[in-house]
Amino acid sequence: MDDRPVILLVAAAHADVVEQEFRARYDRDYRIEVAGGVAAALDRARTLVAERAQLAMIAAERHLPDGTAVELLHEVPAVVSTARCVALVPGEEYAAALDEMRAAALRRDVDTFLGIPRGMRDEEFHTALVELLSEWGWSVARPLVTATEIVAAAGDRVAAAVRDLLDRLGVPNRTLAPDDAEGRAIVEAAGPGAELPVVRAFNGRVLSAATPSSVSEAMYGGFDSIPPGSIADVVIVGAGPAGLAAAVYAASEGLATIVLERDAIGGQAGSSSMIRNYLGFPRGISGMRLAQRSRVQAGRFGARFYTGRPAVRIAPGPADEPEHHHVHVDGAQMCARTVVLATGVTYRRLGIPAIDELVGAGVHYGAATSMAREMQDRDVYVVGGGNSAGQAAVHLAKFAGSVTMVVRGASIAETMSDYLVREIAATPNVAVLTRTVVADGGGEGRLRWLRLEDLAAGTSTTTLADALFCLLGADPDCGWLPDDLALDDRGFVLTGRDVPQDAWVDGRPPASLEPTVRGVFAVGDVRAGSMKRVASASGEGASVLPLVHAHLAALRQQELGGRRDRG
Repeated sequence: MDDRPVILLVAAAHADVVEQEFRARYDRDYRIEVAGGVAAALDRARTLVAERAQLAMIAAERHLPDGTAVELLHEVPAVVSTARCVALVPGEEYAAALDEMRAAALRRDVDTFLGIPRGMRDEEFHTALVELLSEWGWSVARPLVTATEIVAAAGDRVAAAVRDLLDRLGVPNRTLAPDDAEGRAIVEAAGPGAELPVVRAFNGRVLSAATPSSVSEAMYGGFDSIPPGSIADVVIVGAGPAGLAAAVYAASEGLATIVLERDAIGGQAGSSSMIRNYLGFPRGISGMRLAQRSRVQAGRFGARFYTGRPAVRIAPGPADEPEHHHVHVDGAQMCARTVVLATGVTYRRLGIPAIDELVGAGVHYGAATSMAREMQDRDVYVVGGGNSAGQAAVHLAKFAGSVTMVVRGASIAETMSDYLVREIAATPNVAVLTRTVVADGGGEGRLRWLRLEDLAAGTSTTTLADALFCLLGADPDCGWLPDDLALDDRGFVLTGRDVPQDAWVDGRPPASLEPTVRGVFAVGDVRAGSMKRVASASGEGASVLPLVHAHLAALRQQELGGRRDRG
Protein backbone atom coordinates (compact mmCIF):
# COMPACT_ATOMS: atom_id res chain seq x y z
CA MET A 1 0.00 0.00 0.00
CA ASP A 2 1.29 3.45 -0.97
CA ASP A 3 0.96 5.56 2.19
CA ARG A 4 2.74 8.64 0.86
CA PRO A 5 0.81 11.91 1.28
CA VAL A 6 -1.05 12.90 -1.89
CA ILE A 7 -0.61 15.96 -4.07
CA LEU A 8 -3.68 16.22 -6.30
CA LEU A 9 -3.13 18.13 -9.54
CA VAL A 10 -6.14 19.49 -11.43
CA ALA A 11 -5.20 20.68 -14.90
CA ALA A 12 -6.43 20.89 -18.47
CA ALA A 13 -4.59 22.82 -21.20
CA HIS A 14 -1.27 22.72 -19.30
CA ALA A 15 -1.70 19.27 -17.73
CA ASP A 16 1.49 17.82 -19.23
CA VAL A 17 3.69 20.68 -18.02
CA VAL A 18 2.13 20.77 -14.55
CA GLU A 19 2.38 17.01 -14.01
CA GLN A 20 5.96 16.86 -15.28
CA GLU A 21 7.01 19.73 -12.99
CA PHE A 22 5.50 18.16 -9.88
CA ARG A 23 6.69 14.63 -10.60
CA ALA A 24 10.25 15.81 -11.23
CA ARG A 25 10.48 17.36 -7.75
CA TYR A 26 8.03 15.57 -5.43
CA ASP A 27 7.39 12.07 -6.73
CA ARG A 28 9.71 10.41 -4.20
CA ASP A 29 7.96 11.74 -1.10
CA TYR A 30 4.41 12.35 -2.36
CA ARG A 31 1.93 10.41 -4.43
CA ILE A 32 1.12 12.58 -7.44
CA GLU A 33 -2.41 12.18 -8.79
CA VAL A 34 -4.08 14.06 -11.63
CA ALA A 35 -7.73 15.01 -12.20
CA GLY A 36 -9.14 16.77 -15.23
CA GLY A 37 -11.77 19.04 -13.76
CA VAL A 38 -13.63 20.40 -10.72
CA ALA A 39 -16.09 17.52 -10.30
CA ALA A 40 -13.44 14.83 -10.81
CA ALA A 41 -11.10 16.53 -8.32
CA LEU A 42 -13.75 16.81 -5.62
CA ASP A 43 -14.80 13.18 -6.13
CA ARG A 44 -11.19 12.02 -5.88
CA ALA A 45 -10.60 14.15 -2.76
CA ARG A 46 -13.65 12.60 -1.08
CA THR A 47 -12.42 9.12 -1.94
CA LEU A 48 -8.95 9.85 -0.54
CA VAL A 49 -10.46 11.15 2.69
CA ALA A 50 -12.65 8.05 2.96
CA GLU A 51 -9.53 5.90 2.46
CA ARG A 52 -7.81 7.89 5.25
CA ALA A 53 -5.10 9.03 2.87
CA GLN A 54 -3.29 12.24 3.74
CA LEU A 55 -4.09 14.91 1.17
CA ALA A 56 -1.29 17.43 1.48
CA MET A 57 -2.01 19.77 -1.43
CA ILE A 58 -4.45 20.47 -4.24
CA ALA A 59 -2.94 22.51 -7.08
CA ALA A 60 -5.39 23.57 -9.78
CA GLU A 61 -4.98 25.30 -13.11
CA ARG A 62 -6.91 28.56 -13.41
CA HIS A 63 -9.29 27.43 -16.17
CA LEU A 64 -10.81 23.94 -16.11
CA PRO A 65 -13.40 22.34 -18.39
CA ASP A 66 -16.17 22.57 -15.79
CA GLY A 67 -15.16 25.61 -13.76
CA THR A 68 -12.19 27.50 -12.36
CA ALA A 69 -9.44 26.84 -9.86
CA VAL A 70 -10.97 29.35 -7.43
CA GLU A 71 -14.38 27.66 -7.62
CA LEU A 72 -12.78 24.28 -6.95
CA LEU A 73 -10.50 25.41 -4.14
CA HIS A 74 -13.37 27.24 -2.44
CA GLU A 75 -15.07 23.82 -2.04
CA VAL A 76 -11.99 21.95 -0.81
CA PRO A 77 -12.16 22.86 2.94
CA ALA A 78 -15.58 21.20 3.18
CA VAL A 79 -13.92 17.96 2.03
CA VAL A 80 -10.48 18.24 3.64
CA SER A 81 -9.71 21.36 5.66
CA THR A 82 -5.98 20.74 6.12
CA ALA A 83 -4.91 20.44 2.47
CA ARG A 84 -2.94 23.38 1.07
CA CYS A 85 -4.72 25.02 -1.88
CA VAL A 86 -2.71 26.46 -4.79
CA ALA A 87 -4.00 28.16 -7.93
CA LEU A 88 -1.77 27.75 -10.99
CA VAL A 89 -1.93 30.61 -13.51
CA PRO A 90 -0.50 30.36 -17.06
CA GLY A 91 2.16 32.99 -17.63
CA GLU A 92 0.28 34.72 -20.43
CA GLU A 93 -2.74 35.18 -18.12
CA TYR A 94 -0.89 36.23 -14.98
CA ALA A 95 -1.31 40.02 -15.23
CA ALA A 96 -5.00 39.76 -16.10
CA ALA A 97 -5.60 37.28 -13.26
CA LEU A 98 -3.97 39.28 -10.45
CA ASP A 99 -7.10 40.97 -9.12
CA GLU A 100 -9.04 37.69 -9.16
CA MET A 101 -6.25 35.81 -7.40
CA ARG A 102 -5.65 38.48 -4.77
CA ALA A 103 -9.35 38.52 -3.94
CA ALA A 104 -9.33 34.72 -3.63
CA ALA A 105 -6.32 34.88 -1.32
CA LEU A 106 -8.01 37.49 0.88
CA ARG A 107 -11.07 35.24 1.14
CA ARG A 108 -8.73 32.32 1.97
CA ASP A 109 -10.04 30.35 -1.02
CA VAL A 110 -6.38 29.81 -1.92
CA ASP A 111 -3.24 29.65 0.18
CA THR A 112 -1.23 31.08 -2.69
CA PHE A 113 -1.26 31.51 -6.47
CA LEU A 114 1.71 30.86 -8.74
CA GLY A 115 2.59 31.18 -12.37
CA ILE A 116 2.98 27.84 -14.17
CA PRO A 117 6.71 27.36 -14.91
CA ARG A 118 7.69 28.09 -18.49
CA GLY A 119 10.94 26.18 -18.34
CA MET A 120 13.37 24.26 -16.15
CA ARG A 121 14.61 25.26 -12.71
CA ASP A 122 11.85 27.67 -11.70
CA GLU A 123 13.15 27.84 -8.13
CA GLU A 124 10.77 30.59 -7.01
CA PHE A 125 7.85 28.34 -7.95
CA HIS A 126 9.23 25.42 -5.99
CA THR A 127 10.29 27.55 -3.02
CA ALA A 128 6.65 28.56 -2.59
CA LEU A 129 5.46 24.96 -2.83
CA VAL A 130 8.10 23.67 -0.42
CA GLU A 131 7.16 26.33 2.14
CA LEU A 132 3.52 25.24 2.00
CA LEU A 133 4.38 21.54 2.18
CA SER A 134 6.79 22.18 5.04
CA GLU A 135 4.12 23.97 7.07
CA TRP A 136 1.64 21.20 6.25
CA GLY A 137 4.14 18.59 7.41
CA TRP A 138 4.81 20.41 10.67
CA SER A 139 1.24 21.27 11.58
CA VAL A 140 -0.76 18.37 10.12
CA ALA A 141 1.30 15.27 9.34
CA ARG A 142 2.96 13.08 11.91
CA PRO A 143 6.77 13.13 11.54
CA LEU A 144 8.28 10.11 9.79
CA VAL A 145 11.76 10.78 11.13
CA THR A 146 11.89 11.83 14.78
CA ALA A 147 14.66 13.51 16.73
CA THR A 148 13.27 13.04 20.25
CA GLU A 149 11.22 10.29 21.90
CA ILE A 150 8.90 10.68 24.89
CA VAL A 151 7.99 7.60 26.91
CA ALA A 152 4.85 8.24 28.93
CA ALA A 153 1.57 6.75 30.04
CA ALA A 154 -1.58 7.79 28.20
CA GLY A 155 -2.96 11.11 29.43
CA ASP A 156 0.28 12.21 31.13
CA ARG A 157 -0.04 16.00 31.44
CA VAL A 158 3.68 16.62 31.89
CA ALA A 159 4.41 14.59 28.75
CA ALA A 160 1.86 16.69 26.85
CA ALA A 161 3.64 19.84 28.01
CA VAL A 162 6.98 18.41 26.87
CA ARG A 163 5.49 17.55 23.49
CA ASP A 164 4.11 21.07 23.14
CA LEU A 165 7.56 22.50 23.93
CA LEU A 166 9.22 20.28 21.31
CA ASP A 167 6.65 21.21 18.68
CA ARG A 168 7.17 24.91 19.39
CA LEU A 169 10.91 24.36 18.98
CA GLY A 170 10.38 22.53 15.68
CA VAL A 171 11.87 19.29 17.02
CA PRO A 172 10.20 16.22 15.42
CA ASN A 173 9.07 13.92 18.22
CA ARG A 174 6.92 10.92 18.99
CA THR A 175 5.39 9.45 22.12
CA LEU A 176 5.94 5.79 23.03
CA ALA A 177 4.07 3.69 25.57
CA PRO A 178 6.15 2.37 28.48
CA ASP A 179 5.24 -1.23 27.58
CA ASP A 180 6.30 -0.77 23.95
CA ALA A 181 9.59 -2.55 23.14
CA GLU A 182 11.36 0.65 22.11
CA GLY A 183 9.82 2.52 25.02
CA ARG A 184 11.10 -0.08 27.49
CA ALA A 185 14.60 0.20 26.02
CA ILE A 186 14.62 3.98 26.51
CA VAL A 187 13.40 3.64 30.12
CA GLU A 188 16.15 1.07 30.80
CA ALA A 189 18.73 3.47 29.34
CA ALA A 190 17.58 6.08 31.87
CA GLY A 191 18.89 3.81 34.64
CA PRO A 192 17.43 2.06 37.70
CA GLY A 193 14.46 3.79 39.28
CA ALA A 194 13.68 5.88 36.20
CA GLU A 195 10.41 7.82 36.47
CA LEU A 196 8.03 8.61 33.65
CA PRO A 197 7.97 10.59 31.50
CA VAL A 198 11.37 9.61 30.13
CA VAL A 199 12.74 11.61 27.22
CA ARG A 200 15.56 10.71 24.84
CA ALA A 201 16.70 14.00 23.28
CA PHE A 202 18.21 14.40 19.82
CA ASN A 203 21.69 14.76 21.35
CA GLY A 204 21.42 11.32 22.97
CA ARG A 205 20.71 12.44 26.52
CA VAL A 206 18.07 10.42 28.37
CA LEU A 207 16.09 12.24 31.05
CA SER A 208 14.08 10.62 33.84
CA ALA A 209 11.04 12.43 35.27
CA ALA A 210 11.44 14.88 32.40
CA THR A 211 9.84 18.31 32.48
CA PRO A 212 9.70 21.00 29.80
CA SER A 213 12.44 22.90 31.63
CA SER A 214 14.80 19.94 31.94
CA VAL A 215 14.27 18.95 28.30
CA SER A 216 14.88 22.50 27.10
CA GLU A 217 18.06 22.80 29.15
CA ALA A 218 19.31 19.41 27.97
CA MET A 219 18.96 20.37 24.32
CA TYR A 220 20.65 23.78 24.34
CA GLY A 221 23.37 23.32 26.92
CA GLY A 222 23.22 23.50 30.68
CA PHE A 223 24.05 26.59 32.66
CA ASP A 224 27.00 24.74 34.16
CA SER A 225 28.71 25.10 30.78
CA ILE A 226 28.99 28.89 31.16
CA PRO A 227 32.75 29.60 31.37
CA PRO A 228 33.57 30.81 34.89
CA GLY A 229 34.73 34.41 35.11
CA SER A 230 33.48 35.28 31.63
CA ILE A 231 31.83 38.65 31.05
CA ALA A 232 29.32 39.02 28.24
CA ASP A 233 28.94 42.30 26.41
CA VAL A 234 25.20 41.77 26.48
CA VAL A 235 22.90 39.30 28.23
CA ILE A 236 19.44 39.18 26.65
CA VAL A 237 16.71 37.89 28.95
CA GLY A 238 13.95 36.40 26.81
CA ALA A 239 14.04 34.79 23.37
CA GLY A 240 10.85 36.00 21.74
CA PRO A 241 10.96 38.18 18.60
CA ALA A 242 12.49 41.14 20.46
CA GLY A 243 15.19 39.09 22.18
CA LEU A 244 16.02 37.12 19.04
CA ALA A 245 16.35 40.29 16.96
CA ALA A 246 18.64 41.79 19.60
CA ALA A 247 20.70 38.58 19.60
CA VAL A 248 21.10 38.55 15.81
CA TYR A 249 22.24 42.17 15.64
CA ALA A 250 24.42 42.06 18.76
CA ALA A 251 26.23 38.89 17.75
CA SER A 252 26.59 39.99 14.12
CA GLU A 253 28.33 43.16 15.32
CA GLY A 254 30.89 41.18 17.29
CA LEU A 255 29.47 41.50 20.78
CA ALA A 256 29.76 38.56 23.18
CA THR A 257 26.09 37.67 23.41
CA ILE A 258 24.19 35.37 25.78
CA VAL A 259 20.46 34.72 25.52
CA LEU A 260 18.45 33.35 28.46
CA GLU A 261 14.98 31.83 27.98
CA ARG A 262 12.93 30.09 30.65
CA ASP A 263 10.62 28.34 28.18
CA ALA A 264 10.67 27.64 24.43
CA ILE A 265 12.75 29.87 22.18
CA GLY A 266 10.25 32.00 20.30
CA GLY A 267 8.14 33.09 23.24
CA GLN A 268 4.41 33.53 22.70
CA ALA A 269 4.94 34.33 19.03
CA GLY A 270 6.58 30.93 18.62
CA SER A 271 3.23 29.23 19.26
CA SER A 272 1.44 31.15 16.48
CA SER A 273 0.35 28.74 13.76
CA MET A 274 0.67 31.32 10.99
CA ILE A 275 1.72 34.98 10.97
CA ARG A 276 0.56 36.45 7.67
CA ASN A 277 1.49 40.11 8.04
CA TYR A 278 5.20 39.80 8.85
CA LEU A 279 7.40 41.70 6.42
CA GLY A 280 9.12 39.54 3.81
CA PHE A 281 6.92 36.44 4.04
CA PRO A 282 4.12 36.91 1.48
CA ARG A 283 2.68 33.46 2.14
CA GLY A 284 3.01 33.86 5.91
CA ILE A 285 5.28 32.04 8.33
CA SER A 286 4.56 30.07 11.47
CA GLY A 287 5.88 31.45 14.73
CA MET A 288 7.91 28.27 15.18
CA ARG A 289 9.67 28.69 11.82
CA LEU A 290 10.36 32.37 12.47
CA ALA A 291 11.86 31.58 15.88
CA GLN A 292 13.82 28.59 14.56
CA ARG A 293 15.38 30.60 11.73
CA SER A 294 16.18 33.52 14.02
CA ARG A 295 17.85 31.24 16.58
CA VAL A 296 19.98 29.58 13.92
CA GLN A 297 20.89 32.98 12.49
CA ALA A 298 21.95 34.36 15.88
CA GLY A 299 23.84 31.16 16.68
CA ARG A 300 25.83 31.37 13.47
CA PHE A 301 27.02 34.81 14.50
CA GLY A 302 28.13 33.41 17.85
CA ALA A 303 25.22 34.06 20.24
CA ARG A 304 24.93 31.42 22.96
CA PHE A 305 21.54 30.23 24.19
CA TYR A 306 20.72 28.88 27.66
CA THR A 307 17.17 27.72 28.27
CA GLY A 308 15.03 26.03 30.86
CA ARG A 309 15.60 28.31 33.86
CA PRO A 310 14.12 31.72 34.63
CA ALA A 311 16.19 34.75 35.47
CA VAL A 312 15.52 35.56 39.13
CA ARG A 313 17.63 38.61 39.90
CA ILE A 314 19.77 41.37 38.41
CA ALA A 315 22.30 42.83 40.81
CA PRO A 316 25.11 45.37 40.42
CA GLY A 317 28.65 44.09 40.31
CA PRO A 318 31.04 44.35 43.26
CA ALA A 319 32.63 47.62 44.27
CA ASP A 320 35.74 46.92 42.20
CA GLU A 321 33.63 46.12 39.10
CA PRO A 322 30.67 48.52 39.30
CA GLU A 323 30.26 48.58 35.51
CA HIS A 324 29.07 44.97 35.49
CA HIS A 325 25.64 43.52 36.16
CA HIS A 326 25.21 40.07 37.66
CA VAL A 327 22.30 38.18 36.13
CA HIS A 328 21.16 35.30 38.33
CA VAL A 329 19.18 32.22 37.31
CA ASP A 330 18.42 29.24 39.55
CA GLY A 331 21.81 27.82 40.46
CA ALA A 332 23.94 30.01 38.20
CA GLN A 333 24.97 33.56 37.49
CA MET A 334 26.68 35.44 34.69
CA CYS A 335 28.31 38.82 34.35
CA ALA A 336 27.15 41.31 31.74
CA ARG A 337 28.25 44.76 30.72
CA THR A 338 24.72 45.40 29.46
CA VAL A 339 21.38 43.63 29.92
CA VAL A 340 18.48 43.67 27.48
CA LEU A 341 15.11 42.80 29.01
CA ALA A 342 12.95 41.04 26.41
CA THR A 343 10.87 38.87 28.72
CA GLY A 344 7.59 39.61 26.99
CA VAL A 345 4.39 38.76 28.81
CA THR A 346 2.51 35.74 30.09
CA TYR A 347 -1.09 34.84 29.29
CA ARG A 348 -3.49 35.97 31.99
CA ARG A 349 -5.22 33.18 33.92
CA LEU A 350 -8.97 32.79 34.00
CA GLY A 351 -8.86 32.57 37.78
CA ILE A 352 -11.48 29.80 37.91
CA PRO A 353 -10.06 27.01 40.11
CA ALA A 354 -12.14 24.22 38.56
CA ILE A 355 -10.80 25.12 35.12
CA ASP A 356 -7.21 25.76 36.14
CA GLU A 357 -7.11 22.32 37.76
CA LEU A 358 -7.60 20.85 34.27
CA VAL A 359 -4.63 22.55 32.60
CA GLY A 360 -3.13 19.92 30.30
CA ALA A 361 -6.37 17.91 30.37
CA GLY A 362 -8.42 19.86 27.87
CA VAL A 363 -7.48 23.31 29.16
CA HIS A 364 -4.51 25.10 27.60
CA TYR A 365 -2.98 28.53 28.14
CA GLY A 366 -1.58 29.69 24.82
CA ALA A 367 -2.15 28.39 21.31
CA ALA A 368 -0.84 24.85 22.09
CA THR A 369 -0.38 24.21 18.37
CA SER A 370 0.72 20.64 19.03
CA MET A 371 -2.76 19.84 20.37
CA ALA A 372 -4.56 20.87 17.18
CA ARG A 373 -4.19 17.45 15.55
CA GLU A 374 -5.92 15.89 18.55
CA MET A 375 -8.97 18.14 18.14
CA GLN A 376 -10.33 16.18 15.16
CA ASP A 377 -14.12 16.67 15.00
CA ARG A 378 -14.23 18.07 18.56
CA ASP A 379 -15.95 21.15 19.94
CA VAL A 380 -13.27 23.66 20.87
CA TYR A 381 -13.46 27.06 22.61
CA VAL A 382 -10.92 29.87 22.33
CA VAL A 383 -10.97 32.70 24.87
CA GLY A 384 -9.53 36.02 23.72
CA GLY A 385 -9.95 38.65 21.04
CA GLY A 386 -6.37 39.47 20.02
CA ASN A 387 -4.27 38.28 17.09
CA SER A 388 -2.96 35.25 18.94
CA ALA A 389 -6.51 34.09 19.67
CA GLY A 390 -7.54 34.66 16.07
CA GLN A 391 -4.57 32.72 14.70
CA ALA A 392 -5.30 29.87 17.10
CA ALA A 393 -8.98 29.75 16.09
CA VAL A 394 -8.22 29.64 12.35
CA HIS A 395 -5.65 26.89 12.85
CA LEU A 396 -7.83 24.80 15.15
CA ALA A 397 -10.69 25.08 12.68
CA LYS A 398 -8.71 22.94 10.22
CA PHE A 399 -9.15 20.01 12.59
CA ALA A 400 -12.02 20.66 14.99
CA GLY A 401 -15.69 20.12 14.25
CA SER A 402 -16.43 23.57 15.64
CA VAL A 403 -14.44 26.45 17.12
CA THR A 404 -16.16 29.07 19.25
CA MET A 405 -14.35 32.29 20.14
CA VAL A 406 -15.40 33.80 23.48
CA VAL A 407 -14.69 37.53 23.46
CA ARG A 408 -15.42 40.02 26.24
CA GLY A 409 -15.47 43.00 23.86
CA ALA A 410 -18.21 44.09 21.49
CA SER A 411 -16.26 43.10 18.36
CA ILE A 412 -13.07 41.29 17.44
CA ALA A 413 -12.37 44.12 14.98
CA GLU A 414 -11.52 46.32 17.98
CA THR A 415 -8.50 44.23 18.97
CA MET A 416 -7.57 42.08 15.96
CA SER A 417 -5.84 42.74 12.64
CA ASP A 418 -8.22 43.11 9.73
CA TYR A 419 -6.77 40.18 7.78
CA LEU A 420 -7.57 37.86 10.69
CA VAL A 421 -11.09 39.26 11.07
CA ARG A 422 -11.65 38.42 7.39
CA GLU A 423 -10.16 34.94 7.78
CA ILE A 424 -12.43 34.17 10.72
CA ALA A 425 -15.48 35.42 8.83
CA ALA A 426 -14.54 33.17 5.90
CA THR A 427 -14.08 30.06 8.07
CA PRO A 428 -17.50 28.39 8.34
CA ASN A 429 -16.85 26.34 11.49
CA VAL A 430 -15.67 29.33 13.57
CA ALA A 431 -18.30 31.22 15.58
CA VAL A 432 -17.68 34.37 17.62
CA LEU A 433 -19.53 35.12 20.86
CA THR A 434 -18.98 38.76 21.80
CA ARG A 435 -19.72 40.35 25.17
CA THR A 436 -19.31 36.88 26.65
CA VAL A 437 -17.00 35.37 29.29
CA VAL A 438 -16.25 31.91 30.63
CA ALA A 439 -17.77 31.78 34.12
CA ASP A 440 -17.15 28.15 35.08
CA GLY A 441 -16.29 24.73 33.74
CA GLY A 442 -15.23 21.26 34.73
CA GLY A 443 -15.29 17.53 34.11
CA GLU A 444 -14.09 14.26 35.58
CA GLY A 445 -10.37 14.08 34.85
CA ARG A 446 -10.58 16.41 31.85
CA LEU A 447 -12.67 19.30 30.57
CA ARG A 448 -16.21 18.32 29.61
CA TRP A 449 -18.32 21.47 30.00
CA LEU A 450 -18.25 25.25 30.24
CA ARG A 451 -20.64 27.83 31.59
CA LEU A 452 -20.71 30.97 29.44
CA GLU A 453 -22.07 34.27 30.69
CA ASP A 454 -23.63 36.78 28.29
CA LEU A 455 -22.61 40.18 29.70
CA ALA A 456 -25.14 42.11 27.63
CA ALA A 457 -28.19 39.95 28.46
CA GLY A 458 -27.11 38.98 31.96
CA THR A 459 -27.82 35.31 31.23
CA SER A 460 -25.66 32.19 31.29
CA THR A 461 -25.69 28.89 29.39
CA THR A 462 -23.89 25.59 29.96
CA THR A 463 -22.40 23.85 26.95
CA LEU A 464 -20.37 20.73 26.26
CA ALA A 465 -16.73 21.45 25.46
CA ASP A 466 -13.83 19.18 24.53
CA ALA A 467 -11.07 21.78 24.85
CA LEU A 468 -10.48 25.35 25.97
CA PHE A 469 -7.59 27.48 24.71
CA CYS A 470 -7.06 30.65 26.74
CA LEU A 471 -5.31 33.63 25.11
CA LEU A 472 -6.59 36.32 27.37
CA GLY A 473 -4.25 39.20 27.08
CA ALA A 474 -1.09 39.38 29.01
CA ASP A 475 0.71 40.38 32.18
CA PRO A 476 4.41 41.29 32.39
CA ASP A 477 6.80 39.13 34.38
CA CYS A 478 8.74 41.84 36.19
CA GLY A 479 8.50 40.93 39.86
CA TRP A 480 12.13 39.75 39.90
CA LEU A 481 13.61 43.02 38.60
CA PRO A 482 15.55 45.45 40.84
CA ASP A 483 13.47 47.74 43.02
CA ASP A 484 15.07 50.84 41.46
CA LEU A 485 13.82 49.88 38.00
CA ALA A 486 10.60 51.87 37.55
CA LEU A 487 7.40 50.11 36.40
CA ASP A 488 4.01 51.51 35.43
CA ASP A 489 0.85 50.71 37.37
CA ARG A 490 0.36 47.49 35.34
CA GLY A 491 3.91 46.27 35.96
CA PHE A 492 5.45 47.10 32.56
CA VAL A 493 8.95 48.61 32.38
CA LEU A 494 9.02 52.40 31.95
CA THR A 495 11.55 53.75 29.46
CA GLY A 496 12.56 57.08 27.91
CA ARG A 497 10.29 60.03 28.59
CA ASP A 498 7.85 57.79 30.47
CA VAL A 499 10.40 57.40 33.26
CA PRO A 500 9.52 59.53 36.35
CA GLN A 501 11.23 62.91 36.07
CA ASP A 502 12.96 62.54 39.43
CA ALA A 503 14.97 59.73 37.79
CA TRP A 504 16.12 61.88 34.86
CA VAL A 505 19.82 62.80 34.81
CA ASP A 506 20.67 66.51 34.47
CA GLY A 507 17.09 67.19 33.49
CA ARG A 508 17.24 64.83 30.55
CA PRO A 509 15.19 61.62 30.18
CA PRO A 510 16.80 58.26 29.50
CA ALA A 511 17.09 57.04 25.92
CA SER A 512 13.94 55.67 24.27
CA LEU A 513 14.51 52.03 25.31
CA GLU A 514 16.38 52.76 28.55
CA PRO A 515 14.73 52.40 31.98
CA THR A 516 15.93 53.78 35.31
CA VAL A 517 18.94 51.45 35.70
CA ARG A 518 22.05 52.32 33.68
CA GLY A 519 23.24 49.58 31.32
CA VAL A 520 19.83 47.89 31.29
CA PHE A 521 17.44 48.23 28.34
CA ALA A 522 13.87 47.03 27.71
CA VAL A 523 12.41 45.97 24.37
CA GLY A 524 9.24 44.35 23.09
CA ASP A 525 6.07 43.55 25.00
CA VAL A 526 7.62 43.98 28.46
CA ARG A 527 8.12 47.70 27.78
CA ALA A 528 5.35 50.08 28.71
CA GLY A 529 3.79 51.63 25.62
CA SER A 530 5.02 49.01 23.14
CA MET A 531 2.73 47.95 20.29
CA LYS A 532 2.49 44.25 21.30
CA ARG A 533 3.13 43.06 17.74
CA VAL A 534 5.79 40.70 16.41
CA ALA A 535 7.18 43.19 13.90
CA SER A 536 7.42 46.06 16.39
CA ALA A 537 9.09 43.79 18.96
CA SER A 538 11.65 42.71 16.37
CA GLY A 539 12.21 46.34 15.45
CA GLU A 540 12.87 47.32 19.05
CA GLY A 541 15.26 44.39 19.42
CA ALA A 542 17.27 45.70 16.50
CA SER A 543 16.96 49.35 17.59
CA VAL A 544 18.46 48.73 21.02
CA LEU A 545 21.92 47.98 19.58
CA PRO A 546 23.03 51.62 19.14
CA LEU A 547 22.16 52.22 22.80
CA VAL A 548 24.13 49.12 23.83
CA HIS A 549 27.12 50.29 21.79
CA ALA A 550 26.92 53.77 23.31
CA HIS A 551 26.92 52.33 26.83
CA LEU A 552 29.83 50.00 26.07
CA ALA A 553 31.77 52.94 24.60
CA ALA A 554 31.13 54.94 27.78
CA LEU A 555 32.41 52.04 29.88
CA ARG A 556 35.58 51.84 27.79
CA GLN A 557 36.09 55.59 28.21
CA GLN A 558 35.68 55.28 31.98
CA GLU A 559 38.15 52.43 32.05
CA LEU A 560 40.70 54.45 30.09
CA GLY A 561 40.19 57.40 32.41
CA GLY A 562 40.71 55.15 35.43
CA ARG A 563 43.95 53.81 33.98
CA ARG A 564 45.26 57.34 33.41
CA ASP A 565 44.41 58.30 36.99
CA ARG A 566 46.24 55.22 38.29
CA GLY A 567 49.16 55.73 35.93
